[in-house]
Amino acid sequence: MTATPVARSAAVLAAAPAAKVFAPGTRVRVTTQAPRQEGTFTCAVEGVVVSQTQKPTGSWFAHGKNDKLWLERLTVRKDDGELVVCNLDGLASVEAI
Repeated sequence: MTATPVARSAAVLAAAPAAKVFAPGTRVRVTTQAPRQEGTFTCAVEGVVVSQTQKPTGSWFAHGKNDKLWLERLTVRKDDGELVVCNLDGLASVEAI
């Protein structure tokens, strides 16, 4: 799977679309992108959903609820047992597999 590079705007990072809800036990592939000066770094993680929550960051600049930036977080257990917490921002995509 090849990801299409996206705009390098801070607004894209903060403007995450409404996240789909994945039930615990659902097998998913999470693909995240990080814009760089030249090109885009793409990383994919596959595993089973453990939990999906919204949690605040330590960032104060967003001026959101309680002056924190709230992010959708998906915890995935990889096949080798490793737990990975993925921040679902505007550059992340999640698909059931």
